[in-house]
Amino acid sequence: MFNIERWQEIFDTISKNKLRTFLTGLSVASGIFILVILLAIGQGMENGIGQQFEDDAATRISVWTGVTAESYKGLNPGRRIQMDNEDYTRAEQKNIDQLEYKSGVYSVWGQLATYGKESGSYRVEGVKGDYQFLENETIVAGRYINESDLANNEKVAILGNRVYLDLFKGQNAIGEYIEISKIKYKVVGVYTDPGGEREETRIFIPLTTAQRVYAAGNNLRSMVFTLEKQEKFEDALAASEAFSASLESDLKQRHTVSPTDERAININNTLENAKRFYDLIAMIRGFFWGVGICTIIAGVVGVSNIMLIIVKERTKEIGIRKAIGAQPLSIIGMILHESIFVTAIAGFLGLIFSLILLELVGPLIESDYLLNPSVDFGVAITTVIILIIAGALAGFIPARRAANIKPIVALRDE
Repeated sequence: MFNIERWQEIFDTISKNKLRTFLTGLSVASGIFILVILLAIGQGMENGIGQQFEDDAATRISVWTGVTAESYKGLNPGRRIQMDNEDYTRAEQKNIDQLEYKSGVYSVWGQLATYGKESGSYRVEGVKGDYQFLENETIVAGRYINESDLANNEKVAILGNRVYLDLFKGQNAIGEYIEISKIKYKVVGVYTDPGGEREETRIFIPLTTAQRVYAAGNNLRSMVFTLEKQEKFEDALAASEAFSASLESDLKQRHTVSPTDERAININNTLENAKRFYDLIAMIRGFFWGVGICTIIAGVVGVSNIMLIIVKERTKEIGIRKAIGAQPLSIIGMILHESIFVTAIAGFLGLIFSLILLELVGPLIESDYLLNPSVDFGVAITTVIILIIAGALAGFIPARRAANIKPIVALRDE
């Protein structure tokens, strides 16, 4: 039931102790403010890292080779390991039931591409048709590489959107011919990539064509695979780890590499990287929660202390109330009412200011690993509700103390 006299008492007490109430409320509001901002930063980090993994297929496993670091079976360290089509075929045949997309890759950097008077230096990659999905590319004009292109060593090219804009200035490119290192290629497609311009400054040609044009024989620079999707992340991670381990073992056996050599065969597993990043984010988020909660606890302790002071100052008043018949529950309710009021108002103000700050500043933050810092409104409201409950608990001890005051003792208090 609404009791106007009770509210008048609360506002009268606050008006007599403006500075003390302000400082107490400020500590509570700061706790909520800091907690919400920290949670938003944690969410922004998760958004940013999540976007990084969207640039390529979620279950992508990339393999490339380096130089041996250990001697093995009479062979000296320092040997450069070279993968070829046979490595790719073996991996494909052995794991055909669990592979979703697959491609060998032969890359050449710094190739001069020209169209009319326009030119630029770009990376040229020989790939298979599945590479579109391995890179999460979207064809915006024409088509991608197909089996006919690979079988017939066709001189066709798929341009990244940045390459297309550089060479064709927005004009039609499909069916036109560009020169790459003085060899003509017919443009059959233009693609965009979620990675942006960084990923769109490439030209793709059929793998077989690249191997022939650049005298690579059967050599590959890398191999890329994705596995069939699993319903659970843990199952997908286990499958990808098993595939990576098996592939590494097979390549080391075929190329006579020590099982403990960590430099000769390199495998990048997107799911393993994702797990490491998200485990790190979980730790950071836990740390943020800890800092925010500790700050809130400090504010709640401040509320408890201020209520103890108020009880001490109002000892005689409380004694008079009890002497004329006030029940202990009434005294407890009076103290709790004030405690909850201060805590709730301060908590909501801290929440409002933090949300306004995120709304104004969040969209302006541009970082690869911090994107759209925000906090779920339900989580924010829940923290305020918890804070109010904590405020009630903070006021309960002083309230119990007030309720236990004996009238005769209180009336003697100076």
